[in-house]
Amino acid sequence: MSGAHDDVLETAAAWLADGKGVALATVVTTWGSSPRPAGSQLAVDEAGAMVGSVSGGCIEGAVVTEAIGAIGDGKPRLLDFGVSDEQAWEVGLACGGKVQVYVEKME
Repeated sequence: MSGAHDDVLETAAAWLADGKGVALATVVTTWGSSPRPAGSQLAVDEAGAMVGSVSGGCIEGAVVTEAIGAIGDGKPRLLDFGVSDEQAWEVGLACGGKVQVYVEKME
């Protein structure tokens, strides 16, 4: 894997080298409609700066909040986000989906 994935990891490594707290969020599973494939990553520093993407915006705020929490307490998190096909139709979306994001503090 190269390109944007490398940029995320390089930026996270640079933040660590600068002494910042950093967490890495990775899409680990998807089902149905998902804006980003498994393996997509988002790096977050302790101040909330971020690079990369795990959702194209629809869940990123929650992931950033959890990443900052992981930086603070050192505990990894497995986050589940999803919407059923029925719920999706009710709000005008074509289909539902699910994504799991693993968030861990980088050392």
